[in-house]
Amino acid sequence: MMLPASAPMQRKLTAILSADVVGYSGLMEADETGTMDRLKSNRSKIFDPLVASHGGRIFKLLGDGALVEFSSVIAAVNCAVAIQEATEKAGAEPRRIRYRIGINLGEVIVEGDDIYGEGVNVAARLQALAPVGGVAVSRIVRDQVQGKTPCAFEDLGEHTVKNIERPVHVFSVHTAGRNETVTPKSVAPQKLTICVLPFANMSGDAEQEYFSDGISEDIITDLSKVSALAVISRNSAFTYKGKHVDLARVAR
Repeated sequence: MMLPASAPMQRKLTAILSADVVGYSGLMEADETGTMDRLKSNRSKIFDPLVASHGGRIFKLLGDGALVEFSSVIAAVNCAVAIQEATEKAGAEPRRIRYRIGINLGEVIVEGDDIYGEGVNVAARLQALAPVGGVAVSRIVRDQVQGKTPCAFEDLGEHTVKNIERPVHVFSVHTAGRNETVTPKSVAPQKLTICVLPFANMSGDAEQEYFSDGISEDIITDLSKVSALAVISRNSAFTYKGKHVDLARVAR
């Protein structure tokens, strides 16, 4: 008897929104019942209704966050901005619910009601790089949305993120016209930019080269998790590998 052929893997291009509650563990430790009540209230009154009204589908809940898919990347960005603005207006108490949100447009793998793959992973990494109460998007999202929605974009540079081979170019999003009369320096402090130059293999053993490269890559990855830093990508930094360089020239 011949066994039926397995169904081909289903893939599609979609916009993924990744949202996470800021400082959730600390909020739960300080006031578990109150935090759960505030999160449920936000979900029922703000997050879920706005996702639905913008045509999104929540495909995974993560306790303190959610993953949402949109067929339209413009709808995803508009939804994220609306969620952040409505959440900010909902209350000013110190322990209020606040989100970081990341959005990516990419190919994903579909398995039943679940979605996974690099498109989802990049959205989660962008979420971790977003400012508190803010939205971070990939370059492809910025390129698709710019000029088609009332949003402005701030270039946060390239970041090397965990388990993603290529550096991710990150942009933060806010409503166009917000604080336009304020100079950039007073809106937010300029990010500190760091370049980790390749470590030199001092052992004399060429087979240990991977070890010195690994140290450099690990430091780049760890620093890229700090939202206050703009970290130069590994590909750019490693162009100086094995060279005697002028640090002032590298900095420029």
